[in-house]
Amino acid sequence: MPAAPKRKAAPAADSVEALHALILQSLEDDQAVELVSIPLAGKSAIADYMVIASGRSTRQVASMAQKLQEKIKQQCGRLSRVEGMANADWVLIDAGDVIVHLFRPEVRSFYNLERMWAFGDAPPAS
Repeated sequence: MPAAPKRKAAPAADSVEALHALILQSLEDDQAVELVSIPLAGKSAIADYMVIASGRSTRQVASMAQKLQEKIKQQCGRLSRVEGMANADWVLIDAGDVIVHLFRPEVRSFYNLERMWAFGDAPPAS
């Protein structure tokens, strides 16, 4: 009798990969715009991933941030720190191994974090 094919184990609920997947899924479910995930493992000690996304309005940004904070607590058992909810132009969620930046589009284009954190993609210094 042949052995059953091995299945890839699902990430543990408290793993970095599970947290990252939860964050990406939550933002997709909430219709985040221009969702970007930047791997930082081995490049920075602040986190393993940085996730950047936009909402169409301050109301959507605040809603996405609130739901994400609740899901991280319920499903991963982690408390996350949140900054910027008062204005909801730029909300930062520090979930430990994953840092999430949620922006209104105008604010995101002004700060351009993707360019700042794009290791190896930056133009050479003159």
